[in-house]
Amino acid sequence: MKLYSVNTGYFKLDGGAMFGVVPKTIWNKLNPADSNNLCSWAMRCLLIEDGDRLILVDNGIGNKQDEKFFGHYYLHGDDSLDSSLQKLGFHRNDITDVFLTHLHFDHCGGSIERDGDKLVPAFKNATFWSNLRHWEWATEPNDREKASFLKENILPIEQSGQLKFIEPTNGVAFIDNISVRFANGHTDAMMLPQISYKGHTIVFMADLLPSIGHIPIPYVMAYDMFPLTTLHEKKQFLQEATDKQYLLFFEHDPVHECCTLQMTEKGIRHKDIFTLESL
Repeated sequence: MKLYSVNTGYFKLDGGAMFGVVPKTIWNKLNPADSNNLCSWAMRCLLIEDGDRLILVDNGIGNKQDEKFFGHYYLHGDDSLDSSLQKLGFHRNDITDVFLTHLHFDHCGGSIERDGDKLVPAFKNATFWSNLRHWEWATEPNDREKASFLKENILPIEQSGQLKFIEPTNGVAFIDNISVRFANGHTDAMMLPQISYKGHTIVFMADLLPSIGHIPIPYVMAYDMFPLTTLHEKKQFLQEATDKQYLLFFEHDPVHECCTLQMTEKGIRHKDIFTLESL
């Protein structure tokens, strides 16, 4: 097995929304905002090469939305999914599996592309993996979250016949050396791959911990549907990850790719910061 970090570009979100009840005087030191109170965030995906399977975890925001949509999120940077795959010697048609942690647009938007007036899978040879509980949550969204669940990103996956579901049971095996953790605070039944790799356990954090700056327990996004659930999930996970020396892979941290954890007088904080390539 070999793991690769795949950067699909950067976008901007409101800093207050990303840090919830934490005052700007504190979070602005972690990720400084621009004059519009917007901070840059990565859309970093994970590519897993395992035998004849090439598994992509999430795929960024995509490029099929209109100018008005992208005007809200200020996409920037030189990276794209295709250019990052090309640097690694791969093409999107090589992808055999697309593992979607959840169906918010910045995680699954690259799943579908436009072919004339049709919406078709961007990964023609891949199986797309979600779970039925989250799929139903996303396709019948609540009023607060429906702006993040775009039908054009989601429904064509099912219509293609390339969709399969993972059993929504914590710890269920995906393939050898990859199990799935479920978290329900950010959105219902979000999936976090947990990977055994080179003697380490690596957890893809998705939106349970968007960045190193979100490690302190009260730092919970205003985007989370159930913030108290997130608090409980974070607290439990961080203790387990510290005790068992997990490596954390961050999807949205604009600077830091991975870290380990340690207990400090202020609580659990990051310890070593590194990249997958350095392992």
